[in-house]
Amino acid sequence: MGRVKIGIIGGSGMDDPLLLEDRKEKKVTTPFGDPSDVLLVGTIKGVDCVLLARHGRRHEFSPTNVNYRANIWALKQEGCTHLLVTTACGSLQEDKHPGQIVLLDDFFDRTTQRKLTFYDGSCNEAQGICHVPMNEPFCPKTRALLACSIKALGYSFHEKGTMVTIEGPRFSTRAESKLFHQWGVDVVNMSTVPEVALAKEVGLLYASIALVTDYDSWREDTEAVNVDLAVKTFKDNAEKACKVLLHAIPKIAEEEWDEDVKKNEDIARSSVMK
Repeated sequence: MGRVKIGIIGGSGMDDPLLLEDRKEKKVTTPFGDPSDVLLVGTIKGVDCVLLARHGRRHEFSPTNVNYRANIWALKQEGCTHLLVTTACGSLQEDKHPGQIVLLDDFFDRTTQRKLTFYDGSCNEAQGICHVPMNEPFCPKTRALLACSIKALGYSFHEKGTMVTIEGPRFSTRAESKLFHQWGVDVVNMSTVPEVALAKEVGLLYASIALVTDYDSWREDTEAVNVDLAVKTFKDNAEKACKVLLHAIPKIAEEEWDEDVKKNEDIARSSVMK
C-alpha cells in the first residue's frame, strides 16, 4: 500500500501546534505565489501530516484574498494524498444546529471574484483548459471514515449537506439568507469554493468538516450572525474538530488508498484539454 500523507487546512483555532507531533515549520512557494502561511509538517499518531492555516495564523487574509491556488498546490507539492479541511458555517435549515458538524457532500457557488482553476494560462505547470467533473466533489470514502470517528466520539452531526459559498467578507443579507433557505441549501460559508474544485483539479481526496456556528440571518427568532457569535461558537467547535482529526487520521491511514488516489489523479489528468 502506498503511504498516505494528510493535508489539513484549518480556520481559527486549527493551527494548534499540539495537533502535530515532531512539528517543523516549512516555508514554500508555488508557481501561483506563496500560500497563506508556512506549512507545519509533522505527524499525528505516526501518520505524516501537513497543516496550513487557510487565512494565515494571524488571520490576515479575508476569504476573497486567500491564495487558494497556492495553498492547494503547496499541499500537493508536499506529496499529500488527502485534504481534510475545517470551515465555520451558518445553518440555513432548522435541523442543522449551532455546535453540530456537517460532512459536506455537495456545494453551490455564489462567489464572484475568485480564481477558480489552475488552468487559466498563467503558469507553465498548468497548460490547457480543465473541465473537471464536480458530480462528486467530496471523497465519499474519507467522509465515511470521518463519520465513523464522529460517531465514536459521540458528537452530534449530519452525514451529508450542501454548502453555499458566498463571496464575503460581509455576511448574507436577510433576503439572501431566506433565498438560500428556500433553495434547501444546508449551510453557508465563504471558503469551500474554490478550494474543493482546485483539490479535484490536482487529484487530492478532499473532505470538509463544516462546523455550524449560527443560523445566519434567515430566522426571525434568533440573533442574526455577527463576528462575536461566530467566533465564540467556532472556538468551542474547533476543539471537537481537533479530536475528530486525531481519531480519524490513523483510521484513514489503515485503509488501502492506491486505487482511489489513482482514480482521482486519472480524472484530473483526463479533464485537461490541450
